[in-house]
Amino acid sequence: MIDTTDEASVEAFFAKAGRFDHVVISAAQTPGGPVRELALSDAYAAMNSKFWGAYRVAREVKITEGGSLTLVSGFLSVRPSKSSVLQGAINAALEALARGLALELSPVRVNTVSPGLIATPLWSRLDEQARQSMFEGAAARLPAKRVGQPEDVANAIVYLASTPYATGSTVLVDGGGAIA
Repeated sequence: MIDTTDEASVEAFFAKAGRFDHVVISAAQTPGGPVRELALSDAYAAMNSKFWGAYRVAREVKITEGGSLTLVSGFLSVRPSKSSVLQGAINAALEALARGLALELSPVRVNTVSPGLIATPLWSRLDEQARQSMFEGAAARLPAKRVGQPEDVANAIVYLASTPYATGSTVLVDGGGAIA
């Protein structure tokens, strides 16, 4: 594991790592909240983690010709929330980065997977009843009538890695959340 917020760590890892066929960048820490309440230091840390972390990896990673780099953003890029403005902006920037990298790094393919609400341990800070209620309410509002599972995101990542004609694409895995 590498700390993508640490430029020297990223450089050192990829200097020794050799070439990869496919790379997925999904980890990030993005504290949220209303813009006027979120400390600027937290906003900078979120951008450093999710956007600049992906940027650092893209600069250093060596991917075989025809291989792929997949970034994970989030549907807030297309469906903003008044309480998650920063996350939406970071996700949109990440998707724009992927489109530009698809041109620059060609023939390496670069894509983005944009998940909506996914039932992951991220939500474990809520007690079981509150979490279940949140998931049920979200599912009722989504056209897919269910909350996403980690394997839904994994399937999209595998699709992009295994489809030689997919590059510069953003695949929404949000149960229809962007249109609901």
